[in-house]
Amino acid sequence: MKRRFTVIILFIVISATQLFSQNYKVEKSKFVYKTVDGISLEMTMYKPQELSHLKLSAIVFFFGGGWVSGDPGQFQFQAEYLASRGMVAFCPDYRTKSRHSTTPFESVKDAKSAIRYLKIHGENLGIDINKIVASGGSAGGHLAACAAVIDNINETTDDLSVSSVPNMLVLFNPVVDTGKKGYGQEKLAGREFELSPVHHITPNVPETLIMHGKADTTVPYENVHRFNYLMKQQGNKSTLVGYKKQGHGFFNYSKSHKYFKKTLLKTESFLDEKNLLKGKSWVGEYSKGLSRNSKI
Repeated sequence: MKRRFTVIILFIVISATQLFSQNYKVEKSKFVYKTVDGISLEMTMYKPQELSHLKLSAIVFFFGGGWVSGDPGQFQFQAEYLASRGMVAFCPDYRTKSRHSTTPFESVKDAKSAIRYLKIHGENLGIDINKIVASGGSAGGHLAACAAVIDNINETTDDLSVSSVPNMLVLFNPVVDTGKKGYGQEKLAGREFELSPVHHITPNVPETLIMHGKADTTVPYENVHRFNYLMKQQGNKSTLVGYKKQGHGFFNYSKSHKYFKKTLLKTESFLDEKNLLKGKSWVGEYSKGLSRNSKI
């Protein structure tokens, strides 16, 4: 009887250890990835501590805000969670109109510089430069898409021998059309089609996941539906997930705990299918942990 009790206790201890080991402790740090016109742009890195000896997959999140405002902290929860699943996550700052009196063109240049930085410094950052996912919401989703499909808008100081094209895209209600049918035409002063991803789709665009609210009145659902269709017409892999009755920014934790969890689960499933994550999903427990903190 005593031996049986000992075996049971040992099983419980081992099971608990295995459960804990599925989630890695996350270390947060910051560094400057670009200096332009006297402006130092920082990138926040979320890295699983126990895996510092390995080259890991990476995901870079660009915040939204119409190229006018916004905060790199927008995707901190998604970044933290994916880092706990064995991925290195990055949240770069970039130039915006409200802080730097810039246009969307400078924002796109910074996004492309950020991805080039990750590729150039991949060895020191502990990432596999062939497994970089670009992500973002709204204007941030636009930046991620532009890094993949817009060739001729680059910072003059960038090493253009290094491609800014990521290996995959995960987009949250992204701006994909900056023409009359989309968003942002008035901010591009007659140059809207130069930065309009839907007008620059070619074969060999990275595989893409798009999550979009069907009731979005800021970035019409028709835009991403058309983007998804044209991606497939060119032979690219693209998945569009529409969410009924959801408007712009529905995926943000501050707006909806429910859809934050749903879109994080969808993101996780997409990345898991590509073998970019480690351990097992614990989105439910993570979301509960956030909910317990009344300050969030």
